[in-house]
Amino acid sequence: MNWWKHPRPDSLMGTLNSPVYLRWTCILQMFWLYALISATWLAKGFHWDWFIPTVLSMVVYVTCYMQVFFGPIRHMVRNCVSIMVMGFALWIVNPVSIGYVVISLSMLAFGQSPKPWLVATAACSLLTILWVNLFNIPTIHAWILPFVGVATGYGNYLYARGIRRDVLLRLSQDEISRLATLAERERIGRDLHDLLGHTLSLITLKSELARRLAIADPPRAQQEMEEVERVARHTLAEVRNAVTGMRAGDLGCELVSARLMLEASGIALSIDKPADLALPTQAEAALSLVLREAITNIHRHSRATEARVTITREGQAFSMRITDNGCGGLAAHGNGISGMRERIRQIGGRLAIDSPLKQGTELAIELSPVALQERVA
Repeated sequence: MNWWKHPRPDSLMGTLNSPVYLRWTCILQMFWLYALISATWLAKGFHWDWFIPTVLSMVVYVTCYMQVFFGPIRHMVRNCVSIMVMGFALWIVNPVSIGYVVISLSMLAFGQSPKPWLVATAACSLLTILWVNLFNIPTIHAWILPFVGVATGYGNYLYARGIRRDVLLRLSQDEISRLATLAERERIGRDLHDLLGHTLSLITLKSELARRLAIADPPRAQQEMEEVERVARHTLAEVRNAVTGMRAGDLGCELVSARLMLEASGIALSIDKPADLALPTQAEAALSLVLREAITNIHRHSRATEARVTITREGQAFSMRITDNGCGGLAAHGNGISGMRERIRQIGGRLAIDSPLKQGTELAIELSPVALQERVA
């Protein structure tokens, strides 16, 4: 069962990261085979002329059906068409086999392009009209097949498109994180080289000089070692400052990441901010995390089409507002709001939320001048 838990990367399940909904769809659509037998039995009674072809068709169906979900996606059209052809062939003796055609059309809509699904739906609709006239099939089937084929296929197409966009979003976010990590490593390497290269060379030279003077001129050697100690303490302080800066959140970078995330999911983000975003380290780190949580909530829950981040800075007064035009109804203590509120409280600020149902959401964050001055000091 490894193929079920870990589908091949080039399969439909693999390319969509095996979503739970698709797994349940794969399982539940197998149960219609019971109706293929039972409904026909009730309508026509038992006869070998329909029973044997129907049982044989199940073997072909299960094989092609599982290949659609777990086989190479490049073979999807071939497998779906095989089910369609078999459905039309069996339709002559078993009218319930219309289900084969409908299911194959709905599965085609999971493909990367809607064209095969649309072409197949049109072709099957025309062929159904021909079958109705040639084989005395109920006329209602000529209406059922195009309607159900379009309705179920359209739903599957939208679902698969949404899943693929999420997969691409995650891949792009991973790539952005990887590139950001690589750039940060290079920056750290340059900073450490500039910071420590000259200083360590100076310490080495003075230590060697002190060693040579230790016997010949002890006072001079002591002076050199005191100078080594002073340089080392100064360098240690610089390293600590550099490390503190590396650990701090960067609000500007978080805004860029927010735009990439929302625009990749079809949400337009506008940003209004001052040119200078200089903030105390602790405040900037907390605000960056709060912004990240708010943007994630908009992406996952809001169903918005537009969002806006407005940052104002007047003297020591600072405010940040994050709004969207989504469904609203955000709980005051849910979706990470409690954690966001606690972060803002720790830096001496205040967070307010306004989220009326179906009217969007607004998060308002304010830092008082006193709180900023205390942290700057």
